[in-house]
Amino acid sequence: MDVIPKDEQQVLLAQEKGSDRMNVVTGLDENGKPKTVAPKVKNEPEFLKLDKHGNVLENFMANYVRQAKDPTYFGFFKVPVGNIEANAQILSEMSQKGDVGKEFLNDYRVDTAQYKIAKEQVPVENKAKVEQSSTETKQEYKPIDESCIDWKQLEKLGVSRDALLKNGSLDAMLNWRKTPVLIPISPKFDDITLHTQARLSFHETADGQLKVAIHAIQKQPELDRPFYGNTFSKEDKKNLLTNGNLGRTVELKMPNIDNPVRAFVSVDKLTNELVAFRSDRIRIPSEIKGVKLNEEQKIILSEGRALYLEGMTAKSGNTFNATVQVNADKRGIEFQFDGASKQSQKQTQSQDSGNQQNQKIGDVKIPNKLGGVELSGKDQSTLKEGGVIYVKGLVDKKGQQYNAYVQVNNKKGKLDFFKWNPQKSQTVIPDNNAKTQVAVNSEGKTNEATKQSSEPIKSGQVQTTRKPKQETEQKQELQKKSKGVKI
Repeated sequence: MDVIPKDEQQVLLAQEKGSDRMNVVTGLDENGKPKTVAPKVKNEPEFLKLDKHGNVLENFMANYVRQAKDPTYFGFFKVPVGNIEANAQILSEMSQKGDVGKEFLNDYRVDTAQYKIAKEQVPVENKAKVEQSSTETKQEYKPIDESCIDWKQLEKLGVSRDALLKNGSLDAMLNWRKTPVLIPISPKFDDITLHTQARLSFHETADGQLKVAIHAIQKQPELDRPFYGNTFSKEDKKNLLTNGNLGRTVELKMPNIDNPVRAFVSVDKLTNELVAFRSDRIRIPSEIKGVKLNEEQKIILSEGRALYLEGMTAKSGNTFNATVQVNADKRGIEFQFDGASKQSQKQTQSQDSGNQQNQKIGDVKIPNKLGGVELSGKDQSTLKEGGVIYVKGLVDKKGQQYNAYVQVNNKKGKLDFFKWNPQKSQTVIPDNNAKTQVAVNSEGKTNEATKQSSEPIKSGQVQTTRKPKQETEQKQELQKKSKGVKI
């Protein structure tokens, strides 16, 4: 089974004009017409699966609208992949119910109009840029056909298809993206086996061969050497190290491409690898979390700059503010929280972190980032498997740092925080750097430490503890005073 429940996976249904049948989209043919298969469970490997953290739907629809002679000839509907046969049958029947059916279908319909480029709304000085982008991106999006994968390549790394399927990585790789988590690999060099972790992806060589790319962990981003012909300035390095994005687009000399291409550059936060992605292949949305963007704001994002937005709406219905920016590694918009928006971050990071690749166990989402601290792939895997991790430098609502043990609570559907390791005896003295309020926040309990201190223990502060001998002597002294002195 996939880590992400099937009822959260989505596919695209296409209905030809004049037909009441709906089929599942698998891609586009050379004429820009949707390729489809019957909505049968046996055809699931061919489905174009939509990744809510990526740009699969946007890329497909943008390419379809550009190539189709009549974009309204097909109607598109986004539905869960679970019970696909029943879902397709219901929508097919509702399409024959007149106005009542039309109202029902509108909840699942994909509006193709939003993927058209309205040139008349673009300032004159930017029309050339839009026209050039429109011309360059007339490239058909095709997910990888799993039958083309040479699984022996992966087996040599100690990676199996089942392992990729279980941790939710296979779908990402089939859509030309890196695995959302670090994968344990064991490549062999002669008689030596190297055990390490890396992100994996597929790439196509110049001769059309599909190869596995290994994105190994680096100690830090390599910013001092030229990157595809570009040299980073001091400001560039500062931006990349501070928020992971270059903050502008640059022309790069990419492999197997004759002319330099303009691209976004970001840091892979799991591996510290520098990542470039062509700017003409990232679509700037017209709306982000309920906030409509004007043309000036779209231009800011298209140039790689950061944009602060207020009043965005989370899935929970809460509003939040954040800085948004294109991230090359995520191939889309990411959310950055700091300062006044830290409280919003805590409320939304598990459900509204833009393009963050969150894992899910039961009803609990395992975030990439917790309390302002990036979780490693190992930490995420530990939580997913029901284990306990120790996180330093967490930030609470008041902006104070603390350390805590973290574990998934499946019964309550949340993450629990402890000042001690819950999988060990609680008589063990807790870490002195742990925040005393953790037990109160997570379990509703009090203890001597919280009774004696009106302020939370800050990072690095030591909570003094009495030795057993001192406690005994004090009790004896109190007993003497209570009895009084004999005459």
